Amino acid sequence: MLIGVPRESAAGETRVAATPETVKKLKAQGHVLRVEQGAGLAASVTDEAYAAAGAEIVDRAAAFASDLLLKVRSPDTDELALVKPGTALVGMLNPFDKDGLARLAAAQLTSFALEAAPRTSRAQSMDVLSSQANIAGYKAVMMAAERYQRFFPMLMTAAGTVKAARVVILGVGVAGLQAIATAKRLGAVIEASDVRPSVKEQVESLGGKFIEVSYDTAEEKEAAEGVGGYARPMPQSWLDRQKIEVAKRVAQADVVITTALIPGRAAPVLVSEEMVRSMKPGSVIVDLAAAAGGNCPLTEAGKTVVKHGVTLVGETNLPALVAADASALYARNILDFLKLVITKEGTLDVPMDDDIVAACLMTQAGEVKARK
Repeated sequence: MLIGVPRESAAGETRVAATPETVKKLKAQGHVLRVEQGAGLAASVTDEAYAAAGAEIVDRAAAFASDLLLKVRSPDTDELALVKPGTALVGMLNPFDKDGLARLAAAQLTSFALEAAPRTSRAQSMDVLSSQANIAGYKAVMMAAERYQRFFPMLMTAAGTVKAARVVILGVGVAGLQAIATAKRLGAVIEASDVRPSVKEQVESLGGKFIEVSYDTAEEKEAAEGVGGYARPMPQSWLDRQKIEVAKRVAQADVVITTALIPGRAAPVLVSEEMVRSMKPGSVIVDLAAAAGGNCPLTEAGKTVVKHGVTLVGETNLPALVAADASALYARNILDFLKLVITKEGTLDVPMDDDIVAACLMTQAGEVKARK
């Protein structure tokens, strides 16, 4: 099969969908790899490294003129004009972007969105949301440390003792857990909150303290369990109690990192403007939900701003700031997914009895596939 790896054109996107490691493995399976010139430079991968792994270095048109395209972001209109009907596409295609999926269907692409993979043990090795969220959680702490004008660890010096920074993590999914682990390594005192009581042990195992809020009704308990590894919208009664508890911690915090996202919905507001006003001057908020509206209403997507003396970081693509490792993990996710849709003979197969393939399939034969 002829596999193309184009250079990403989306603003700020530095990742690449294949690395020399995965190119070499696909080449060993008998595939022909065409990598667009310069596709990996922003991720510290040279054309020479791809060529040494067995790829052909080609221009943009040749990369798109393939049987299978590997991408990070969904193709834009200009890119779709270079794609031939019947091409297969694997990438992060945003399953909730109806217009984008309609364009893929109109271009007659068989497309797979890896974000739609079920959160099961079998799908773990191709879980792009987890691999990229892991990096985002790490980078969020490093960005906070860079902007916070004090030390993270406690230091005892001849000039006196410096207290450890107090870090509050809101949302304890993959990104939140990595943020806890990274902040702990830097010596911070950490508290974390999540709607799911089941994450308490994970928080404590990483050295953080869990902010507990009681569940007073059956509805609250059911919502707290989540679905498929994701949080569900909580009843207002519980949110009101959580807001009170979180507000107390935020007022005392030096750094707040928010990570709460609900697929297909606007991000929930966790840090109100009133809470920001209560924070100490020089405090930092890193809002990982900035691209989905933000967990704080003062966050500005794509910008770092100072409001009420607090620095708010609204970076919308943190994994792209760690492009080399983000690309390496993403490329391995893709490689494992391809095992499900490429036969030993090197042809595309779409086994709809495979729950992972069925969940990821977005468009086929000119139609957008209905999502269950």
